[in-house]
Amino acid sequence: MNKKRIIERRQSKNSKIRLLVEKAQKVCSSFFEDKYQYSNAQAVSELGLDEELIEQLLEDYVAQIIKAVTQFEEMLYLLQSQKDANKELVYTELRELAHKNLGVARNLRIEDAIVLLDDLMKKDDLEHLFLCIEALRACAILLKPEYAYNTIKLIEVKSTF
Repeated sequence: MNKKRIIERRQSKNSKIRLLVEKAQKVCSSFFEDKYQYSNAQAVSELGLDEELIEQLLEDYVAQIIKAVTQFEEMLYLLQSQKDANKELVYTELRELAHKNLGVARNLRIEDAIVLLDDLMKKDDLEHLFLCIEALRACAILLKPEYAYNTIKLIEVKSTF
């Protein structure tokens, strides 16, 4: 591949990442009125881990959340269909997945995710829960935009096979 083509591909990717971040910022700011900005300083200090390891753990968290959002959506659509059929709603699976992700968010001191995952564990309003997973995905994107973009693209590629 020639140098010009490489530069064009990189610019295209950067443009897509910027769009992803802009959309994520809108979603997060509509859910959280304050302008929360994550800082890993608290996690570094309280966990006694170096900044590089925390950054790796954040990348793992972002990938985990991006993947979990798909699972949350499936679970919520199932709950919605049960509600539409006037069946009893069983939130156990949804709450277990939220609990699993909540532990990681708490360890890394990701306050916006803690709020959202806590709502997923405790609230029953399906419309609100759909908004929570949309905001959760958006907030994860804002933590590590390029890593989130790459994870989303990887999921898209895997889903075509």
